Amino acid sequence: MVTVVREIEQHAAGQGWDQPARIFALVPTGELLAQEPGLASALGIEGEPPAGSLTPVEQEPLTPEQNLEELLISIMWPDEVAGCAVVVERLVLPPSADADLPDEPAAAQEYAAAHPERQEVRMIAAARRDGATYSALRLRAHDDDFSVLEGPDLVPALLELLSATFEQ
Repeated sequence: MVTVVREIEQHAAGQGWDQPARIFALVPTGELLAQEPGLASALGIEGEPPAGSLTPVEQEPLTPEQNLEELLISIMWPDEVAGCAVVVERLVLPPSADADLPDEPAAAQEYAAAHPERQEVRMIAAARRDGATYSALRLRAHDDDFSVLEGPDLVPALLELLSATFEQ
C-alpha cells in the first residue's frame, strides 16, 4: 500500500497544484497483467510483479461541481478492485481558527481562503478492501519530495469514506 500511495503522490506532484480531485481503483498488478499482458512494458514490469503489488487505475476526472465526499458515499467497487485512492487538495486552518469558522459552507470557504494562517495541502488517501489504509500529505508551502508526510491514518475521515466504498 505504501508503494502505490507514493506512486500516486509523485504522479499528482508532477501534475502541479490547483487540480481537481481524482479517484483511483487499485487493482492487483498480477491479475491486471494476466488480463492485459501488453501493459507489462507500459508499466515497466519485467517478469512477475512483486506479490501483493497494486496498480492505480485513474477513474473519470471529477468536475468542479462534483462533491468528492458525496460521490464516495455512492461508489461501490466490483470484486476485482482490491482498493481505492483519492487525491484531493484542501485548505487547512490552525485549531485557533475553529471558533470563528462560519457554519454555512460557502462562508466557511471564503473565511478559509482569506485566513492568514491557511495552508494548502494535497492529500492522497488509500484504503484496501481488507481494511488497510495509508495516506500522504504535501503542503504547498513545503512543496518538495523530502517534506511529504506519510502514515496509515493522517486523514481519518477521508480514509473512513474510502473504506466504506467496500461495505455492502
